[in-house]
Amino acid sequence: MRIDSAKDLEVYKRAYALAMEIYLRSRNFPQDERYALTDQIRRSSRSVSMNLREAWAKRRYEAHFISKLTDCDGENAETETSLDFARDCGYLTLDQHADLVGRNREIGRMLGSMIGNPKPFLLTSAL
Repeated sequence: MRIDSAKDLEVYKRAYALAMEIYLRSRNFPQDERYALTDQIRRSSRSVSMNLREAWAKRRYEAHFISKLTDCDGENAETETSLDFARDCGYLTLDQHADLVGRNREIGRMLGSMIGNPKPFLLTSAL
């Protein structure tokens, strides 16, 4: 499959879908978490796909590309911590948490693979 946009990347699709699922789940978090956990988990989960779009725009420069992918990975890790808080505060069931964290970790593995081998994604002067 030809990749014309970051939106074509499987990791982007999964990160976006996870952010949407987190949004839906967090709608049931208590009102007193509105400006703390709810906003934070939504922000960090959305930042993964947003930073992927930025990384894609910086594919001419390997260091910039890797830097933005590293930002994605950091936001993804932050999201997992927020998922742990949501579980421990009783806002997510154990099954919901396991599902969301499993998806989160798969995204992390995909990002790690891209960070470790960025060359297939970079623009070259031949293109």
